Amino acid sequence: MTTDLARRLTETQRDQTFPNLRPRDAATLILVDRSGPTPKVLLGKRHSGHKFMPGKFVFPGGRAEPDDRRMPVATPLKQEVEAALMRRVKRPSAVKARALALAAIRETFEETGLLLGAKRDAASTPPGPWSEFAKAGFYPDLGSLHFIARAITPPRRPRRFDTRFFSVDASAVAHRVENVVHAEAELVELVWLPIAEARTLDMPTITGVVLQELEARVTAGFGHDLPVPFYQMRQKKFFRELL
Repeated sequence: MTTDLARRLTETQRDQTFPNLRPRDAATLILVDRSGPTPKVLLGKRHSGHKFMPGKFVFPGGRAEPDDRRMPVATPLKQEVEAALMRRVKRPSAVKARALALAAIRETFEETGLLLGAKRDAASTPPGPWSEFAKAGFYPDLGSLHFIARAITPPRRPRRFDTRFFSVDASAVAHRVENVVHAEAELVELVWLPIAEARTLDMPTITGVVLQELEARVTAGFGHDLPVPFYQMRQKKFFRELL
């Protein structure tokens, strides 16, 4: 399966004639509902008016922002997760690993209204989305996160990201802000679907590949210490390594 996934990414690459950009750090979060006999995942449909991936089904996510380094948390990352996040990074640091995980939680909150957190004593928070997050009385719960994949957009694409894909059990959702998803929002629809069914939706290739990685991970026990696949292109071919 692993060779086939890398080949699939290579075969679906598009025009690579744009100026070469440095990938920006980004993070994505996959919520998994394992309460029933068949695990389900949460996907959102992007607004059809967006220039980037219009109408596609995606996981909540986006770029890491400076304030993600300053947000207090309720629980820290698991040691295994922090260590994996710092592998194959030019200037590894626990602060950067933590910020990537926080970006995934913040983007999920902004795009879906779902808040993954736990109670703790009140602390100073950055302005903007993080202050709204803390208003509910919760702070981010990093201990519940699993780091399940990393992928870098190929060179010479119009947008490039170094994306870390996280996953968390749906039971970690502590609160929900209503009316975040609607016809004029970034995500116009949310769906919970079994993983196999989710892969049939109109989605970016990397999203489908990571869903297959997640399915294998759930089957293997969904442990924090499982190896993390890392996809990147070298000499016009995608390769899959383990972190």
